[in-house]
Amino acid sequence: MLTYKDAGVDKDAGYRTLRAIREAVESTSSPHVLSELGSFGALYELSGYRVPVLVSGTDGVGTKLKVATAVGRYDAIGIDCFAMCANDILCHGAKPLFFLDYLACGQLDPEVAAEIVKGMARACRETGTALVGGETAEMPGLYREGDFDIAGFCVGVVERDEMITGMKISEGDAILGLSSSGLHSNGFSLVRKALPDFWAQFAGKPLYKTLLTPTRLYHHAIHALLDCGVAVHGLAHITGGGIPENLPRIMPQGLTAVLDLKAIRIPEIFRHIQSRAAVADAEMYATFNMGVGMVVVVAPAQLEKAKDILEAQGVPCFVLGRVETGDQKLILHAR
Repeated sequence: MLTYKDAGVDKDAGYRTLRAIREAVESTSSPHVLSELGSFGALYELSGYRVPVLVSGTDGVGTKLKVATAVGRYDAIGIDCFAMCANDILCHGAKPLFFLDYLACGQLDPEVAAEIVKGMARACRETGTALVGGETAEMPGLYREGDFDIAGFCVGVVERDEMITGMKISEGDAILGLSSSGLHSNGFSLVRKALPDFWAQFAGKPLYKTLLTPTRLYHHAIHALLDCGVAVHGLAHITGGGIPENLPRIMPQGLTAVLDLKAIRIPEIFRHIQSRAAVADAEMYATFNMGVGMVVVVAPAQLEKAKDILEAQGVPCFVLGRVETGDQKLILHAR
C-alpha cells in the first residue's frame, strides 16, 4: 500500500516540529491574541487606538540560507526573517502586532525547523510581537534534499496622524545613518561567489560567524526617537539595492538627499568582499548596506537630540548628509 510518507511527505515530522516550537510560540502571546496555535486563522483584537492604520510587510532571508545550511547553523535565520519584515513596516512608524512564517522544504527536519522558529520567537518577544502562526510545507520533487526557504509576514499599526511617509521631508533636514550589524540579509549571492569558503578565518574566527550575524532590529531605537518627540520626517530601511535604491523611495519631488559616503563606518566584512573579488565601489553600494542599516531624516534643530537618543539605545549613528533642493533624489559624494 502506497502512503504519503512513501511519496516523501512525513506528517509525523510536522507534528514533532509543532511540539518542539509550541512553548517558544506561546511565549510571544498577549491578551490581544484570541486564538490558539493550530486554529485555521489567527485572531487578534485591535484596541486602544484612535484612528489605527494597519501596516504590513513580507520578506525572506534570500540565499543567506545557503550559508546556514552549509555550516549547519540556523539560530540566527529566524531573527533575520522577522527583522527584514519588522524593519520595513517600521519605516512608517508602525509597531508590529503579529507575525506569521512560511517554511517550504523537500523533507522536513524538525530540529532545524524548531531552531528557526525559536529565533523568530526570540525576535518577536524583543519587540512585543505575537507569533500567531505559520505554514510548513513539505514538497519533495520541488525542493532538493536539504534545501528549504523561509518567508515572513508582519502586520503592525500606527495612528493615522503619526504615519511617517517622507512627505514632511524638507530642505535643510539632517540625514542620519544607523549602523548595520553587518551584511544583514541582502547580497548573499555575491557574497557566496566572492567568499566560497565559509570556514575560512576572518577577524579571528570562522567566516560563517560573521556572515550569519543576524539583521539588526531598529524597533526600540526608532520608537525611542518618536516617544521623545523627535520630528522624524523619513525612514528608509537599507536592504537589497543599498542606499541608491532605497533612500530615493522616501524623497519628495524637488528634493535631493546629498550624502557624504566618507561618513559611513564601513564594517570590515565589506572591504574583505571587495578585496577578494575586485567588486567596483558602485556595485558594492548598489548591492549591500555598506554599514548603513537604516536612514533617518530629522529636523535639523533636533539632530543632536536624535543622536544622543540613538546612542543611548545602543545603535551607533552618524551624520550622513542633508536634504537640498534639486531634481535628483539622491547625490552621493565621496569627499
